[in-house]
Amino acid sequence: MKHWLASLPREKADILLLLLAAAMVLAPHALHLPPWLSAAAVAPLLWRAIITVRGRRQPQLALLVPLALLGIAGVYASYGTLLGRDAGVAMLALLLALKSLEMHGRRDIFVFVFLSFFLLLANFFHAQGILSAAWMLATVIVLLAALLSAQYGTLQPRLAQRLGLLGRMLALAIPLSAVMFLAVPRPDAPLWGAPHEGAQARTGLSDSMQAGAIASLAVSNEPVFTARFSTPLPPQDQLYWRGVVLGDYDGATWTRRGAGRRAPASDSRIDITLEGQPSQYEVTLQASGQRRIFALDLPRSIERLPGNPYVVSSALEVLTIHPITSTVHYRVSSQPRYRLQAGLSLAQQQPWLALPAGSNPRSVAWARALRGSGAQMLVPTDAIAAVLDHFHRAPFRYTLQPPLLGKQGVDDFLFTTQAGFCEHYAGSFVVLMRAMGIPARVVTGYQGGARNTDGGSPSLTVRQSDAHAWSEVWLAGRGWVRIDPTSAVAPLRTERNLDAALPAAPSPLTAWRALAGLNGGANGAVAAWRQQWQQAEHAWSSWALDTTPQRQRAMLDSLKNLPATTLALVCAVLALLSAAAGALVWWRQARQGDPLDALYAQFCRQQAQRGYSRAPHEGPHGYAARLAAGKATPEAHAAIAQFLAIYAAMKYGNANPDEQFRARRNLRRLLTQCR
Repeated sequence: MKHWLASLPREKADILLLLLAAAMVLAPHALHLPPWLSAAAVAPLLWRAIITVRGRRQPQLALLVPLALLGIAGVYASYGTLLGRDAGVAMLALLLALKSLEMHGRRDIFVFVFLSFFLLLANFFHAQGILSAAWMLATVIVLLAALLSAQYGTLQPRLAQRLGLLGRMLALAIPLSAVMFLAVPRPDAPLWGAPHEGAQARTGLSDSMQAGAIASLAVSNEPVFTARFSTPLPPQDQLYWRGVVLGDYDGATWTRRGAGRRAPASDSRIDITLEGQPSQYEVTLQASGQRRIFALDLPRSIERLPGNPYVVSSALEVLTIHPITSTVHYRVSSQPRYRLQAGLSLAQQQPWLALPAGSNPRSVAWARALRGSGAQMLVPTDAIAAVLDHFHRAPFRYTLQPPLLGKQGVDDFLFTTQAGFCEHYAGSFVVLMRAMGIPARVVTGYQGGARNTDGGSPSLTVRQSDAHAWSEVWLAGRGWVRIDPTSAVAPLRTERNLDAALPAAPSPLTAWRALAGLNGGANGAVAAWRQQWQQAEHAWSSWALDTTPQRQRAMLDSLKNLPATTLALVCAVLALLSAAAGALVWWRQARQGDPLDALYAQFCRQQAQRGYSRAPHEGPHGYAARLAAGKATPEAHAAIAQFLAIYAAMKYGNANPDEQFRARRNLRRLLTQCR
């Protein structure tokens, strides 16, 4: 293989390098493009590679135009538009792939490279993590190598020399990039416009819940947010990250009250009594395209997001005005012990007691019979305990793959299937509470998180697989109290994590999840590596991705507060370093000089050792005539004459860079023959 690559003509090798760079550009987008479009982008690259290796002609324009129109029609069919972010990236990927079949000259190569750079930049729409940045850096190096190869003619330096030049170029660019990153003002809005409008929604919790809604998230390992604590980590069973409060029920689906409004109205009359010490932490929330802010139950204060204020509902939902389209950073103080709205009036309790008429009659009748009536009526706390005890004693199962439910879903779940995920238990529990006359509601959010306590502040990484649903009931004098009915069936769900609560099923997938540290095990090299990686990702997000305009301005403002002598000293040091760098560059250039003259000087020293020193007034032709009369072998005479003829032609002629490079190589070869 190595011999085959070495034997390729330079033009073919350059095209293959260019196609490799394009494949590296398109590879990350394949995760987000429709499968047919990924295949349509790969096919032209392979086609052009075969054409290049075999020396065949490129396809005619009459063939490329129908292919382009067919691709445009496919993009429109997939996205419903040719405009917008996702459709624009798809069109760009298609254009780049087809352009590979229509490269005839150097100008086309430049267009291809610059188009690749633009499409590479569009990858930031989807991922900005460490691995993504490393891949993009490698792609930039390959693209620059292909661009540099196109700058040379038929003769060019070796690949190692080109890579060395690229390394010097990047070394010169990094300091300037660092200065621009820190000092150039940043826009408050996203550079690429406002929020993503595509038809493809981001994964995450929604404003409604029905059977299977949260179970579908449990198979996703996508990170949602990271919380770094400045106080001790709360116990695992207190890690309830409040998201959406669902109060409206139509017999099949739970929805948030007022879900049709843009955001919940803020209620300044929320009655809250806080107890105990708060938890202080900092949240790095990934872009979701939603308007939801997460905090530990119960949030006491949340730092405002610049340019995107939030409002708080009476149920303590926190929603921003605009969708969150980039990583955000905010500080939170949460209170694990509290009393929320302990004095609700009868009118305020009514919305949390409503049940659709005729829905789940068997469950409603069972709940009313369980509580009793008159003097035999159970107090609310005893009624709650009775239902939880039923969940614990009856043969209920906690599973990600529950049987399908009929029209009366709660009846089917409680009395027939008895197998479900957290949304089944939370939803059915609230129905039973309301049937008993106890105000209740469903809360969805996240529970738990992967702990990281290695060095620095302890932190938690919460993923989509931590999505959870629980219940809240209202008790007189105590207010809203969290009840998690899932704990009655699968206590390990809240004590450890999801994998610990689910029943083990022997399969290759189970073995792989155990090896990867996804089964809740705290030991093992892979689990430790994963924890370190999460810490590195958090640091990357904090220092690279979360440098908001406000943090940038705060940093620059801190420089203004430095003493004048310190600023003067810093400026003097920077000036000296700049002068030293400039002097070093000048010295290296002066030392190296013209490589052609350096070869001529080496030739003159060689002949001086033979007793034929060049006189100061002698040019190459006069020197050649005198050397021709000296003593040397016929081979040496021929080499000397050829050396001086080439030097004179290059020194005083009008040779192009390719000819000069070839001449220097020949002069080095002739030097060994002129002795």
